[in-house]
Amino acid sequence: MAGALAEVLGEVLVAPDGEEVAVAALAARGVSLVGLYFGCSLSGPCAQVGASLAAFYGRFRGEAAAGAGAGAGAQRLEIVFVSAEQEQQQWQEAVRAMPWLALPFADKRRKLKLWNKYRVSNIPSLIFIDASTGKVVCRNGLLVIRDDPEGLEFPWGPKPFSEVVAGPLLRNNGQSLDSTALEGSLVGVYFSAHWCPPCRSLTRVLVESYRKIKEAGQKFEIVFVSADRSEDSFKQYFSEMPWLGVPYADEARRSRLNRLYGIQGIPTLIILDAKGDVITRQGRVEVLNDTECREFPWHPKPVLELTDSNAVQLNEGPCLVLFVDSEDDGESEAAKQLIQPIAEKIIAKYKAKDEEAPLLFFVAGEDDMTDSLRDYTNLPEAAPLLTILDMSARAKYVMDVEEITPEIVEAFVSDFLADKLKPEPI
Repeated sequence: MAGALAEVLGEVLVAPDGEEVAVAALAARGVSLVGLYFGCSLSGPCAQVGASLAAFYGRFRGEAAAGAGAGAGAQRLEIVFVSAEQEQQQWQEAVRAMPWLALPFADKRRKLKLWNKYRVSNIPSLIFIDASTGKVVCRNGLLVIRDDPEGLEFPWGPKPFSEVVAGPLLRNNGQSLDSTALEGSLVGVYFSAHWCPPCRSLTRVLVESYRKIKEAGQKFEIVFVSADRSEDSFKQYFSEMPWLGVPYADEARRSRLNRLYGIQGIPTLIILDAKGDVITRQGRVEVLNDTECREFPWHPKPVLELTDSNAVQLNEGPCLVLFVDSEDDGESEAAKQLIQPIAEKIIAKYKAKDEEAPLLFFVAGEDDMTDSLRDYTNLPEAAPLLTILDMSARAKYVMDVEEITPEIVEAFVSDFLADKLKPEPI
């Protein structure tokens, strides 16, 4: 266990009293699950979640008043605070007020790697990982402490989609059918809400995409998982949708689906194959990029052309972006072919470990959006220009050479992954 956890957390953590705790010592205590708590003491939402999490942690570990889950979970759970504090004194005060362990304040590079590795886009966030393998068990632990306050479902591992969605589904005409009707179909799981303007915009496009896919003879269905704030809002919004929906009153099932896919924001459209396995989590981008649905079901591409609709992915973690002169016919396609073998190799390596690749790969031409990105990140005007942009860390890495070859790209990527490159501020 120590090897897998040390790879994620390093060798040493810090206890509330300031003492160092070896990561290897967690094995001796019987810890089987670690919750990575991303937060900041200056955040109001984090303060609220922190209080709930402390009560959950104490009850679950048997350190508070006895509860139904206390004996079952004692010592098997540990939480590690991954702080967003900018000042060490604030960090020290936050850690002293918490009953769990923390990543050392000085280990800033590891902190950023964890934020990127787990695609943390907002705080507070709680991600459970298996202590023996380091693999993600549950991406949305905050829903766990709300839905299972006594820890009866420990260790909250992922279940098959068919099991989580099981139960009646609705159509907007009031017809009800069982979720077993989805068997053998490609499925889009659509997390959305009427109060969210980007959701309403996407829904209008998605209705047309759904119609085109069905008319093309594809066995496809969408399941709407509402984040609306009232049943009336749900009904109004669902009336616009020709697909299925989880009943609004079934909050437990809606929450379990959010937990299953670690939903951190809406709209989110996840496309599943006929077995219930994820094809892509980027259904929103694909629908907007491929309005004719020619590439449905949108198997991920190793290298993407940067567009207005997929630029949001730049905020999800480090991205390699090769800027080219789009006025030169074939330049973008040649750039994709140059990067693709390296991208495929990286993706395959991490897929074998059941992990997401640590980099996304893009080719960017010349347009207003690309110009804005260059200006924001203060990049040279050169083309071609090889970069890695880490927006969450506000860092960039630039390889400004006259000719970019596969060997240069591969060495650049390898050095980045090995922490050998020196970042420049964005």
